Amino acid sequence: MSTPAQGPRHVAIIMDGNGRWAQQRGRPRLLGHRAGAKRVREIVEACPDNGVEYITIFAFSTENWKRTQEEVAGLMGLFRRYIENEAQDMLGQGVRVRFIGDRLRLDVKLQRLMNWIEALTAHNTRVNLTIAINYGGRDEVSRATKRLARDVAAGRLDPDDITDETLPRYLDTHVLPDPDLVIRTSGEARISNFLLWQSAYAEYEFVDTLWPDFRRSDFEAVLARYSGRDRRFGGIKA
Repeated sequence: MSTPAQGPRHVAIIMDGNGRWAQQRGRPRLLGHRAGAKRVREIVEACPDNGVEYITIFAFSTENWKRTQEEVAGLMGLFRRYIENEAQDMLGQGVRVRFIGDRLRLDVKLQRLMNWIEALTAHNTRVNLTIAINYGGRDEVSRATKRLARDVAAGRLDPDDITDETLPRYLDTHVLPDPDLVIRTSGEARISNFLLWQSAYAEYEFVDTLWPDFRRSDFEAVLARYSGRDRRFGGIKA
């Protein structure tokens, strides 16, 4: 059974290329991350006009801790400033903000800001922005499995009742629909441990544009290509 062509409800983006964008200009990598953060606003603002209800962005992976201390510290500072500077605008624009990933390794001030903006925007419905920070798909599944195992051990869940619909209820994204479309910028063609379970039947687009140069027109071009695809979900075309 195939699904008629239509725009994606949920788009996930691997925002790659910030560092290279800065290096091409002879500037520090952190400058590229700042430019990339500014690009987020433009893409989020384009979502409602294009029928996109959910957008999930990959901001910092569990593997990104391997980067230099200077870059990691700079990114953490950038996340804090982004929340502080964008909160009121997101509230006014009807954006609901959520975070996925393991927060425990993040500094306390950042955790408090994340909790604050989630509560501040909790009643917004125009577009749902989910930001993945200290997130990895394998780590998420591992943490979800531990929670599931605890429920089994406590007698709250019968192992015989576990199906492929059970684990998603324990994932960070349990309140979100699965992504219809995953976009990766910068020309790299890999998924980098992002939404492994959720994107099992997502469509993928790998674009050459570096994230700081990925504009609304580029986004809308990808959405248009998606609408021309035939999604069969393992079936055959009728």
